[in-house]
Amino acid sequence: MHHRSRLSLLLLPALAVSLAACGGSPSRVKVTTAKYAGLPACARAAAHWPSTVSNQTSRKTSVKSPTVKAWGDPPIIARCGVTAPGPNPNCITVNGVDWVVNPLSDGNEMVTFGRSPAIEVLAPKKYSAELLPAFTAAAKAIPQGPHHCT
Repeated sequence: MHHRSRLSLLLLPALAVSLAACGGSPSRVKVTTAKYAGLPACARAAAHWPSTVSNQTSRKTSVKSPTVKAWGDPPIIARCGVTAPGPNPNCITVNGVDWVVNPLSDGNEMVTFGRSPAIEVLAPKKYSAELLPAFTAAAKAIPQGPHHCT
């Protein structure tokens, strides 16, 4: 069920984008804030969100929290305040930041590893994991704990 909620989170923006295309005016990306978004570490991370990701500009979201950001169409979504994942064989290191990459039916979920709270990036198939360098500054605003990719 946990996997399904992330998939739904990614599918809702796609539906919103499809509906916006018919209506002519861009809609806000439908997202929710993460459980631990109110922690000071997320405010620090949000101050470092990139202005563009994979040459995509930012979009308005359905929440006013700075801990949630979206870019592009279909949208790339980043949220700070998710629960840090446990050890996982899909752990990669990009620019000194460890990420767990989980494939979804319509893209990838990438979550910082060893940092709490964690940052989650949801990217449709159109984009690759090569977008992770854009999130280095935000991720490094949250101190690395004792766990690292092995």
